[in-house]
Amino acid sequence: MASFTLTPQTWERVRIKFLRKYRELAQADLSFSPGQEDQLVKQLMDLVKRDQAYIEFTIRKALADADGNRL
Repeated sequence: MASFTLTPQTWERVRIKFLRKYRELAQADLSFSPGQEDQLVKQLMDLVKRDQAYIEFTIRKALADADGNRL
């Protein structure tokens, strides 16, 4: 189970950060529905070729500074 919870508003900010960091991703690659955090983590693991711990850490880091530009 994912160690974070996203709302559509917070996901929008995190999504923008992922698109900046991983320029090979398309907006369509980063779809999310509330309550589907586990599915999102698996999707991101496949897209950026990283493990679950890294993806969850990156999302939590982005949520900690949602208004900042850094991921």
